[in-house]
Amino acid sequence: MSLTLGAIVEALGGRLLGAPDQVITGLAPLRSAQHGQISFLSQARYQSQLADSLASCVIVSPAFEVQVAQRPAAIITDDPYGYFARLTQLWKRSLPRSKVPNIHPSAVIDPEALIAADAVIGPLCVVERGAEVGPGTWLKSRVTVGEDCKIGARCLVHSGVVIGADGFGFAPHQGQWEKIEQLGAVRIGNDVEIGANTCIDRGALEDTVIEDGVKLDNLIQIGHNVQVGKHTAMAGCVGVAGSAKIGAHCTVGGGAVVLGHLSVADHVHISAASVVTRSISQPGHYTGMFPLDTNAHWEKNAASLKQLSRLRERIKALEADIQNNKENRP
Repeated sequence: MSLTLGAIVEALGGRLLGAPDQVITGLAPLRSAQHGQISFLSQARYQSQLADSLASCVIVSPAFEVQVAQRPAAIITDDPYGYFARLTQLWKRSLPRSKVPNIHPSAVIDPEALIAADAVIGPLCVVERGAEVGPGTWLKSRVTVGEDCKIGARCLVHSGVVIGADGFGFAPHQGQWEKIEQLGAVRIGNDVEIGANTCIDRGALEDTVIEDGVKLDNLIQIGHNVQVGKHTAMAGCVGVAGSAKIGAHCTVGGGAVVLGHLSVADHVHISAASVVTRSISQPGHYTGMFPLDTNAHWEKNAASLKQLSRLRERIKALEADIQNNKENRP
């Protein structure tokens, strides 16, 4: 597998410094790239790796044009990281592929499901009654799409994903739990990617909604009736509880939790391992976690935290006394 630099620039744009017939045989990080491979530099803090890199071509921004002037080749672009991302797509499209059936023989497709002619359904997938899989969408192995759930166009759903399991809904009654039947479905937009073993529950009455361009990592739990806005991305092990509404262009770090029935505005960025306990109405970067410490220090701090409300009342009383003393001075 190889591409010339000329073919890359013709397909993706950018300004080439070097010979267009230079052959590229692979993609690699700056630090480990070898002759014949192409890499990229997107952050100034990694520029020290540039001088020592053996890459035959480096994708950089105009700010680093002087630094790459003596290299064998470089591609100048305003967004090196985005360019590299598109290059990985071009590279994958160019890989030789063996012809495989669109629907694997081991997949189970209900006769009342609707599968686009060019959708790919992998081994051991299950697509239940009334479900829809849109054009250009690819379900990898062991994906389950529950009844009446809909997946849009050009989506990629990785192995083990379950779309449309029952949401966690139970009503307490006389010391027992009465199941609330989950009568909604899941609606997934276009260009969505869902990581391995992620679960998206069907809604209780209305649908759970994942809008266009959303990217979900592995092992994410999306509860019933959740809404996730366009082009939001969530890292591994995020949990979103039922009926939460997350805006567009948000990011949620790994292991973070959003509690149920909360709203998160557009362009909100939540740090890893945070717990969102209140709605967020303004864009910005939010963090909610207790700093890591030795266990002994953590226990002392935790004990102090338990006293905060009592200390608060004492401080208020002291402030009131001071104020009274000031007012009563002759």
